Amino acid sequence: MNREQNGPHRPLLADLTDREGEALCVQLRQELVEEVSKTGGHLASNLGAVELTVAIHRVFDTARDRLVFDVGHQCYPHKMITGRREAMSTLRQYGGIAGFPKPGESGHDAFIAGHASNSVAVALGMARARTAMKEDYKVLALIGDGALTGGLAYEGLSNAGECGQQLLVILNDNGMSITANVGGVAEHLAQQRLKPQYLTFKKHYRRIMGKTWVGQRIYQFTHRVKKALKQSLLPCSMFENMGFTYLGPVDGHDLPKLTRILQYARELNEPVLLHVRTVKGKGYLPAEENPDAFHGVGPFDPMTGLMKKVGGDNFSAVFGRKLTQMGREHPEICGLTAAMMGGTGLEEFARAFPDRFFDVGIAEGCAVSMAAGMAKEGAIPVFGVYSTFLQRSYDMLIHDVAIDHLHVVLGVDRAGLVGEDGETHHGVFDVAYLDSVPGMTVFAPSSFQELEEMLERAVLEIKGPVAVRYPRGGEGMYTGSSGSGPAVLLREGRDLTLAGYGIQINDLLEAADLLSKEGIEAQVVKLNQITPLPTELVADCVRQTGALLVAEDCVASGSVGQRLAAALEEKQIPARIYRIDCGQEFVPHGAVRLLKRDLNLDGPGIARRAMEVLGCVK
Repeated sequence: MNREQNGPHRPLLADLTDREGEALCVQLRQELVEEVSKTGGHLASNLGAVELTVAIHRVFDTARDRLVFDVGHQCYPHKMITGRREAMSTLRQYGGIAGFPKPGESGHDAFIAGHASNSVAVALGMARARTAMKEDYKVLALIGDGALTGGLAYEGLSNAGECGQQLLVILNDNGMSITANVGGVAEHLAQQRLKPQYLTFKKHYRRIMGKTWVGQRIYQFTHRVKKALKQSLLPCSMFENMGFTYLGPVDGHDLPKLTRILQYARELNEPVLLHVRTVKGKGYLPAEENPDAFHGVGPFDPMTGLMKKVGGDNFSAVFGRKLTQMGREHPEICGLTAAMMGGTGLEEFARAFPDRFFDVGIAEGCAVSMAAGMAKEGAIPVFGVYSTFLQRSYDMLIHDVAIDHLHVVLGVDRAGLVGEDGETHHGVFDVAYLDSVPGMTVFAPSSFQELEEMLERAVLEIKGPVAVRYPRGGEGMYTGSSGSGPAVLLREGRDLTLAGYGIQINDLLEAADLLSKEGIEAQVVKLNQITPLPTELVADCVRQTGALLVAEDCVASGSVGQRLAAALEEKQIPARIYRIDCGQEFVPHGAVRLLKRDLNLDGPGIARRAMEVLGCVK
């Protein structure tokens, strides 16, 4: 990404008056509700960040200054201000703008976002590069307090505080209790410290005292006295102990005050932490009253807040229900999540067994290490986690779990393509990285019934680390159970062997039906287990047909298709072997059916590829 470093630059909203800025905030909120009600997306977090975003764009030029979002699900107002307002109707849609910051989409997006807790470390890297390359721009990290449950955030803060360079960390505190109630005196003192006259006096006092040796000594003495008083009365000692100049807390919906404090912070050539209090869902009553429900939403009626499409059952809910049922019979079972209790279907388990349910926050590595400790002491920990977030626990899986062959169970949710959240959220890497963990067993259910059966086996029968991976959403036409074997032949055929796992089996069966209409009889092999990989059934089938086509929604490297090809070569079975997968590029955002269509992973795409393999293209 090239950014112009020379020439005149002004913040996009520099000329707005306070009244015009407040009017813009009202308009942005109205448009956010209107657009997200059609496309779905993250709503409550964006409504809460409107004034903060407008204030940032009144003070900083994001075409030059670097604004790094943490997670990035609060970036919609930023996108609207930076030239993408007309494109909001395409938000998260196939071919439209992304739901997260994306540098390839706009020069105003400084860094990719989608996962949590990395913003301060990234911003610190930018600040250090700026100094090393003798450039001149400001660096900001906008982090929500939820992301402060991740250890990486503190690693970044610890290093950033001692760097001594200009870096502004904006902490968007939307009520998740990062500070205790400090009482009326502390609140009054905090507000006094944010008044313009105080900030102006402080800036001039520091400059004047720094001119002489005597002044420097006086400033150091008064600074120590002030720091001692602040630490005893104000909720800022942690950040100041790290080396930050702490500002706040400030009302995140008071646009004039936000603008003034940001202007002051911009002039400080040092690490600054600005603590901003906001209301998640601000300005839209249904979201204010139920911010969790409006964190990530599908299309809804903006007048009532009611969802337009009431979803049916899904794999996450089935996982949670089955685990709860097993928990009643087996008191050694414990449930874990990393700030995704609702998303992973674990609310019922948490209600039923509050003493056996643990939410570690946005700290997947901690969850896996804690699960290892629990397993070592005889408990059976079951960690419900999205595939894309489990990536953050890879070292712990190897070091803490696998070496001692501990019985830790992973419910790997959102495996495969997940749709509109795009590159940062597709669960297309776990097939490869879980296979690389020694002693790991990975099940791939294709239906709700199989999920229940495989989860029971994973918890009560399998030894060592085991994962059950399942997709976002519901099951397809295949709703039965193929038994407890590692692989099963679902359909006989003489011309070609089709192989796959999970709900991809629905597309393979559809492809077999389409091929049958063309006079091609395809076998369909369903893999119930993908690690260790069962190769004997596939080998026997390929000996009969002489051709194998494997379809799976994961990256090519380390895929089941790649491993099957290697196994057949080792067995010296002559065959034509072909694979359909996600390749080695990141898959963009969009509806899963459209992504599968473009990747040839739907039924018609698999059938076309099979006909090409057999030389039967019309």
